[in-house]
Amino acid sequence: MSFNKHVLDIDPATETERLVSSLRQTVHQVWRRFGGVVGISGGVDSSTVLALCVRAFGPELVVAVMMPDKDSDFSSETLARQLAKQFGVEAILENVTPALEGFGCYLRRDEAIRRIFPEYDPAIGYKVKIVLPSNLLDDNTLNFFSVTIVSPSGEEKTQRLPTREYLQVVAASNFKQRSRMATLYYHAESRNYAVIGTANKNEPDQGFIVKYGDGGVDIQPIAHLFKTQIYQLAEYLEIPEAIRQRTPTSDTYSAHQTQEEFFFRLPFETMDLLWYAQEHNVPVSEVAQVMGLSEVQIQHAFDDFTRKHRTTQYLRTPPLEIMTLCSRE
Repeated sequence: MSFNKHVLDIDPATETERLVSSLRQTVHQVWRRFGGVVGISGGVDSSTVLALCVRAFGPELVVAVMMPDKDSDFSSETLARQLAKQFGVEAILENVTPALEGFGCYLRRDEAIRRIFPEYDPAIGYKVKIVLPSNLLDDNTLNFFSVTIVSPSGEEKTQRLPTREYLQVVAASNFKQRSRMATLYYHAESRNYAVIGTANKNEPDQGFIVKYGDGGVDIQPIAHLFKTQIYQLAEYLEIPEAIRQRTPTSDTYSAHQTQEEFFFRLPFETMDLLWYAQEHNVPVSEVAQVMGLSEVQIQHAFDDFTRKHRTTQYLRTPPLEIMTLCSRE
């Protein structure tokens, strides 16, 4: 099939049937578990996975866990509760703020930020986020993160994050995903259920995951699907329109940010097609013609995909055994 803008179109009914069958077989016959636990956030990925689990196990064998912290957008909980009610599953609220405070998540993160912006103080209303450079197609820039603070009056200041501060901010923030992973396993193990992951193809393949955090699950049913394909499934599964229309957000930092500005640097509609083209060795000239972009822009995107995948291999690698490594030498 030649490359075109509809190359990622799927048959949602067929894909749903295949995924439901695989979920049922893996959870019941491979893992010997009764049902599934899904962390829901009001986003389209977790909503789609919840709907698939309901079809696979029935609503009585699915638990939906909401895990906000003090930085979370309240609308996430509202949408998550709407989703759980629609699909008739048990919804449990687990606010992970106390656990994160115990780990020193906020203190460690804010300590690094104040080395750049001494005036930053969440106690009086400051908000924060970290972002990558925009305009990926036009600027062949490396993935250097910057930190943006927003004052109580709405004034924004942005500075590039030095390596030391970047590593500390990310390490501290990753307590969030790892605390949520531990919470999911509590609810799964107390019921003899499996933890069902919600990552799409974009996240693990490009390194938008936390090792032993959102990557710490028993099965990843949608990790082979591009984000745009998840939306196709979501519509077929009748996910609430408010969730399907919501702009994807990381919901990790207190200042609002989209996944595009936080990490991917491209709209999913564009990125997914370019990534597919690169994976299938479509000539740059053909991609440029179909997408209405220059060959230079296409190459910028291809280089970014390759760089992200290469530099985040560690996140996708399971624990290595020393004896296995020695035997390769």
